[in-house]
Amino acid sequence: MTRTRTILFWVAAAALLIGHVVVAWHSLVVWRFWEDEAFNLTVPRNLLDGLGYSSDGALSGSTITPFDPRISTGPVVLLPVAALLATGMDPVLAARLVPLAFWVALLAGLALLGRRIGGRGAALLAVAVPLAFTASAGVSPIQGPADLLGEIPAAALIVWALVVLPRRAWLAGLLVGLAVQAKLIAILALPAFAVALWVLSGGTGWARVRETLRRSWPPLLLVAVPTLLVEIAALLSLGVSGFIEHVRALVSFVRSGGQGDAATTVLQKLGTLADSWSLPAVLAVVGAVLAVSLTVFGIVRRWRTATPPSAS
Repeated sequence: MTRTRTILFWVAAAALLIGHVVVAWHSLVVWRFWEDEAFNLTVPRNLLDGLGYSSDGALSGSTITPFDPRISTGPVVLLPVAALLATGMDPVLAARLVPLAFWVALLAGLALLGRRIGGRGAALLAVAVPLAFTASAGVSPIQGPADLLGEIPAAALIVWALVVLPRRAWLAGLLVGLAVQAKLIAILALPAFAVALWVLSGGTGWARVRETLRRSWPPLLLVAVPTLLVEIAALLSLGVSGFIEHVRALVSFVRSGGQGDAATTVLQKLGTLADSWSLPAVLAVVGAVLAVSLTVFGIVRRWRTATPPSAS
């Protein structure tokens, strides 16, 4: 029976590997290089042309726009692309190799988390989840893992933050901060990161609060470091008045998501989530409910085990 399980495991692992390789190859060299990717690519190209960290201004009057807030894919992704472009590599290939490297890192991190939670079977399931997820529908799609977009790099960095969090909280904080500078939407992970720090703290009552604060300040400080460095660079590049306008535009973009005229309800958001899987919507909803339930169960169990029973 053990041998049969081992054979089945490796057959499933090989099938998953082939599936990921096929998707990655098509994303790298087959699928079209579309407008969001092209807009992001203007930043590393302008940087190498001596125009600074700027977009071509396609969404701001067709003028060179330094630290364009509409470029929500950040320097954690675009600076490595610039480094590859500097070698003379084909621009599209250079642009897509960087997100693809983050995709590999994402799969490796998910496999580690899955194995830690439920052994090698759970590791396979964790690696299969991204293959079942699809974000190719909608106005602003993700065609594949090699798209020059920041969502997958941000996801990879957050997953690795979870991997290192129990033993190296400071490094987890830095990785979350880098995720924010890979894609601004990663800001949404900050409350969950704070909860994770609290869950991993020991003690009870005020002792738990003190332990949480003691454990939390280094990682929370490091969360801010990547963004602080980027904003210092923006201040030096734009000057005080330009920097103030940049911050105002950035805050407006974060609050509106760049879609101020396209508000959606909670039900519409949940519907989009349910439709973003290569599975029947019912199965996607059931999976989401199970994931949330297991997360809540884990938090409650951790809280109870950290709280000794009261003396009678």
